[in-house]
Amino acid sequence: MAKKKKEKIIEDLEIIEVAAEGKSIGKHEGKVIFVPYTAPGDVVNVRLGKDRRNHAEGTVVQFLKKSVLRSEPVCQHFGVCGGCKWQHMPYPEQLKFKEQQVKDQLSRIGKFDIQEFLPIKGSVNEYHYRNKLEYTFSFKRWLTTEEIQSGEEMKDPEALGFHIPGKFDKILDIQTCHLMNDVHNEIRNAVKKYALSNSISFFNVHEFSGALRNIMIRVTKKGEWMVLVIFGEQLNDQLRNLMEYISTTSPFIDSLLYVINQKKNDTYGDLPIEVFKGKDHIVEEFGHLQFKIGPKSFFQTNTKQAIELYSITKDFARLTGNELVYDLYTGTGSIACYLADKTKKVVGIEYVEDAIKDAKINADLNGITNTDFYAGDMKDVLNDEFIQTHGKPDVIITDPPRAGMHEDVVKKILEIAPKRIVYVSCNPATQARDIAILVEKYDVIRSQPVDMFPHTHHVENVALLELKN
Repeated sequence: MAKKKKEKIIEDLEIIEVAAEGKSIGKHEGKVIFVPYTAPGDVVNVRLGKDRRNHAEGTVVQFLKKSVLRSEPVCQHFGVCGGCKWQHMPYPEQLKFKEQQVKDQLSRIGKFDIQEFLPIKGSVNEYHYRNKLEYTFSFKRWLTTEEIQSGEEMKDPEALGFHIPGKFDKILDIQTCHLMNDVHNEIRNAVKKYALSNSISFFNVHEFSGALRNIMIRVTKKGEWMVLVIFGEQLNDQLRNLMEYISTTSPFIDSLLYVINQKKNDTYGDLPIEVFKGKDHIVEEFGHLQFKIGPKSFFQTNTKQAIELYSITKDFARLTGNELVYDLYTGTGSIACYLADKTKKVVGIEYVEDAIKDAKINADLNGITNTDFYAGDMKDVLNDEFIQTHGKPDVIITDPPRAGMHEDVVKKILEIAPKRIVYVSCNPATQARDIAILVEKYDVIRSQPVDMFPHTHHVENVALLELKN
């Protein structure tokens, strides 16, 4: 029998700064130690996990001294759920770290000058800011360290909650999530209680069996609710009774939907959605616009802060009403529609075809007639023929996914050479990489970080680039 590897403990490790992905760091014998759920000023004993030549990862086994930057987390699931890794720090401190993170990434990776770096725009709400959450049913919940060490038999094994970070098959049962309106907790907990009382099976991801797989809950700023239940089995009387229970106990739900997913993954974008009661969509008010949101629609999850983000984008674009604007990675056309009243025309391009369908619907819903939307891979669509057909843009807005823009797209933008580029990014590191190429022809005029997700390490950044004289 192999010997159990001896644990390595580092004692008296001082946490000195915040790093990427919500972790903080200390240094031990010249090696960087990444430690989650800590703050600069903490002194801790750490159990090492992954140990490399230049860095290691560890978990706290004992706090010897707690930082003055720490605050008491609101959530009972903090430290196990991976959703709010910075909840132990006051929000103003989080904003400082996020602002510095953007500065560091732009300067370290991009190595270009920025004429004006504006202070970060904090979220209007620290909690209850999300308009959408998705939960997973599991026949066997994740046990906390305390539960395992107690040696007691597991009680209430089923879970309805979030995935443990890095573990596709482990679900933490959630009692209360503070990221969304409290009503959503009532809906979720009622569904779980009813399912257990009526012996409805929770999903077993290893055997791909079980009736209940997921539940998605959305709410708009004006108070319209959508609930989508994802079943792993065909609808029968037992499951219809569950849907009727949701409808009866939560009559305020405007769109109650379900989908049958018997695939070996959780995606349902290619599956038909059935309306059990109400509408097949809800409507969100977004500044002076309205957006129709279906169960498959992408929409910014922090509505109030998204308005701030788009207002900054519109301001940076310096539109007069005469510009032809290309909106790259347009999604459901929210930025394009938001800018349309100040442009001659907006041309949106997006990879996901269903998103383009939504973009066209949203433009029609708001009586916007000066937008065109096209679906396809950006590096293939944005070519010479496309430019010749639609015209050379005066301004390009680009809001790519976390991976940033494909190098071919960056080179094509350089070739097109619009007067201005407004680069909206959810990943300042890849934004810095792309801008480092664009500075061949552009000056970086302004940068504005925007916090969309309090208590997480994620941060958006808007950068304005202008063509050099």
